[in-house]
Amino acid sequence: MNAQPIPVEFDQALRELGLAGSRPLTGWPLTGGVSSDIWCIQTDEGQVCAKRALAKLRVAADWHAPIERNLYEARWMQRAQIAAPGSAPRVLGQHLGLGVLVMEYLPPSNHPLWKSLLRDGQVDLSTARAVGGLLARIHADSAARPELAAQFDSQQIFFDIRLEPYLLATALRHPGLAPSLQQLVAVTQAKACALVHGDVSPKNILVGPQGPVLLDAECACWGDPAFDIAFCLNHLLLKCLWNTEATPAYLAAFDALAQAYLQAVAWEPPEALQRRAAALLPGLLLARVDGKSPVEYITRDDERDLVRRFAAPLLRQRVDSLQAVAAAWREELER
Repeated sequence: MNAQPIPVEFDQALRELGLAGSRPLTGWPLTGGVSSDIWCIQTDEGQVCAKRALAKLRVAADWHAPIERNLYEARWMQRAQIAAPGSAPRVLGQHLGLGVLVMEYLPPSNHPLWKSLLRDGQVDLSTARAVGGLLARIHADSAARPELAAQFDSQQIFFDIRLEPYLLATALRHPGLAPSLQQLVAVTQAKACALVHGDVSPKNILVGPQGPVLLDAECACWGDPAFDIAFCLNHLLLKCLWNTEATPAYLAAFDALAQAYLQAVAWEPPEALQRRAAALLPGLLLARVDGKSPVEYITRDDERDLVRRFAAPLLRQRVDSLQAVAAAWREELER
């Protein structure tokens, strides 16, 4: 990658944080996000990753979010490191005035992106289990420390960047399903018992030598942990439409991740959490074709119609288990 001058906000932030060193800063933009500018920057001490939250996200819909969200992202990363060392990049500095967060850079040579591996049909069940176990570990650590809620009073940001653009925007497209989608929002908002990442997606998970590393916690808040597990499992279902030959492997990864997570749930009855996650799944599936942030790899009308046909009955008459959702999805794909 050819180095180039970095944006002035990044240059100023690194210099004022004492992370710049003496030479001119250069770097290159990193891809993959719609909510932030992200750069790899070369400093005297080596490469760092810097990101700056955007007020308007890079999507077709009119979608805005408060830029102070990276304050909570930094707090989530620091808390995750305590709960599970190595589970997030180390925070090196944060410039609140410029909205810039600086963290360690983890090179793709030994930290491949899980999304890229899944896209290519490289489905390692041990990785899926590790992701499920890691999520449960972070959730359990925070659930045992309710005093953390005051540090993550960011429910409005979570609403602005998750609940409204995903579930409520989808409700506007499907008036007949609106009561069910609105109820999902109400239940999610009412069950606040742990630290939630809010964007546990394969595009935000690196497969490192010591295990998964979670990125991009801009949506972090004190909320319902069922959202995190449902959000991640949703992507494993959607991947079945991206690489159809790997469908059995994706569904096996779904089961492995879900089981590893649920086996470690101890802060509440696992069955109760599973019911909320299973209820969320069809809503999140539908949101990724009809919400404000559709997945980029579902491009055909017949694929969108399949998701709609699958999600509607499960939103009207919910199932109680994640396995039941996966089994119904498998049946839909085989029709």
